Amino acid sequence: MSTAPTGAARAAEDGTGDPHPMASAQARVAAAYDRLAREAGTDSPGGEAVRTVWIALRPREDVAAEARRIDERAAAGEPLPLAGRLLAVKGNIDVAGLPTTAGCPSYAYQPEADAPVVAALRAAGAIVLGVTNMDQFATGLVGTRSPYGAPRSMLDGRRVSGGSSSGSAVAVARGWVDLALGTDTAGSGRVPAAFNGIVGLKPTRGLLPTRGVVPACASLDCVSLFARTLPEARQAFALLAAPVPPPRPPGPWRVAVAVPDRLGDLDPGWARAYRAAADRLAGHGVALRTIDLGPFVEAAALLYEGAFVAERYTAVGAFVDGHSGAPDLDPTVAAIITAGRDVPAYRLFADRERLARLRARTEAELGDCDALLLPTTPGHPTPAEVAADPVGANSRLGRFTNSTNLLDMCAVAVPGAGGPAGFGVMLLGPARTDERLTEIAALLEGPRRLAVVGAHLSGQPLNCELLSLGARLQVTTRTAPAYRLHVLDTVPPKPGLVRVREGGAAVEAEVWELPDRALGILTAALPRPMTLGRVELADGTTATGFLCEPEALEGTRDITGFGGWRAYLAAGGAAPPVPEEGRPRR
Repeated sequence: MSTAPTGAARAAEDGTGDPHPMASAQARVAAAYDRLAREAGTDSPGGEAVRTVWIALRPREDVAAEARRIDERAAAGEPLPLAGRLLAVKGNIDVAGLPTTAGCPSYAYQPEADAPVVAALRAAGAIVLGVTNMDQFATGLVGTRSPYGAPRSMLDGRRVSGGSSSGSAVAVARGWVDLALGTDTAGSGRVPAAFNGIVGLKPTRGLLPTRGVVPACASLDCVSLFARTLPEARQAFALLAAPVPPPRPPGPWRVAVAVPDRLGDLDPGWARAYRAAADRLAGHGVALRTIDLGPFVEAAALLYEGAFVAERYTAVGAFVDGHSGAPDLDPTVAAIITAGRDVPAYRLFADRERLARLRARTEAELGDCDALLLPTTPGHPTPAEVAADPVGANSRLGRFTNSTNLLDMCAVAVPGAGGPAGFGVMLLGPARTDERLTEIAALLEGPRRLAVVGAHLSGQPLNCELLSLGARLQVTTRTAPAYRLHVLDTVPPKPGLVRVREGGAAVEAEVWELPDRALGILTAALPRPMTLGRVELADGTTATGFLCEPEALEGTRDITGFGGWRAYLAAGGAAPPVPEEGRPRR
């Protein structure tokens, strides 16, 4: 008797199903609040992240009651496609009962109702945990322009998280929530996605309602979505967006690419990673065509250097003028907004004419291409680099993203498989080709790479889990010298790997190639205190890997000096027991 695919298998096949099995809403809410409370009470990077990511959390008892109702409705057979999914909402989007601050405490107001995008996801069973930090008034791509603190990149705590939807992206990347809402006017839904190794979907302008959203540039603003995987992002988007014309029959897709040496200054290794992404598409039969990126870059400069910046003053200029010198106003943001006050009207008309000419050129360059592949950003700065040149560093990050809404295009950003930490790519397409972009983006994922350092290593007790999922050993290598390894009190014994800002070392690792569906299965079964994140390897590339919550390492033995788990065992460390009946225990 044949059976229909479910869970991860269904999601892998059609991109619309539940990407992994879900626990009850009540259990997931309880686990989330327990974890946030545990991490917030420490001085670890996890504690710092809690304090800088969340502007406000809903009361636990309210969320628990909502989760109970969700479970009851689901048990009664009510269709709730997002039942129990945890949701974070950017601080400029209304959530009833929580303050809408737009990243500025003195601007805060109490909305009486959810924004329509929030209401739609809640109607599908998603549960809002709270509102998240952001670059003030959605003016920035760095994630540091906020009086609530500056979240750091989940991939590299020495670097910025990206903005303006900084908190939403980090909340998803750290696994506190499954989905998050952001906004994207200049790249705010894509830059932090790249810097945190997740998916960022920027829909066609106008597909998702912006009512209940504090505007940045009202004519250009878009609500964006964050998720850890494309199937999750696609599912949420389908619940939010009005129907769009179906994409043309699949393939062979045609994708435009830029000559790497015409992309301008990139961080080391990023041009190579971009070529690898293009090669991955070509390997799937995608026809690549080189185009001139010049008109796209020229259009990008218009967003802040032209008259369009005046719309930011229209949005919140009166408030900024009335609170000049207030301690919670970011000086860089205030300067950008107030500069828009003095833009003469003739410049707006001139820039609109110039944009129309550039749009015609970009459309001619794209021709019959289905999409344009670009790096999401040219690089990944540190907070010190941003502080040294706030405007210049921010402008560099928007080189490839600033033009998207001006040119009326949609976009999806995905992690750069195997590239340096923080590197990501995005696909841009004409308006209302959102679904087509996600189809092409799925080709960039391909087989997943998983870095393991302990009980999943070859010959270790949990290696059978990888083998049973069809994983293949790709290479034995080492991590970048940025990690510490500790012994955890688990059965079977295994180590916990954690990234540190100082005092790190290289640790032996294996990189395994996984089928798409396998990562969702492993994620669903992952026990605390283990988490999945991006692990930087010795050659500068990254892979998804098993990491450990830093709080779980308190009082444990640091074995980094052995160079790896197997070396520790060979030196007389705890021998891994053989699980009963050959089945691994966790």
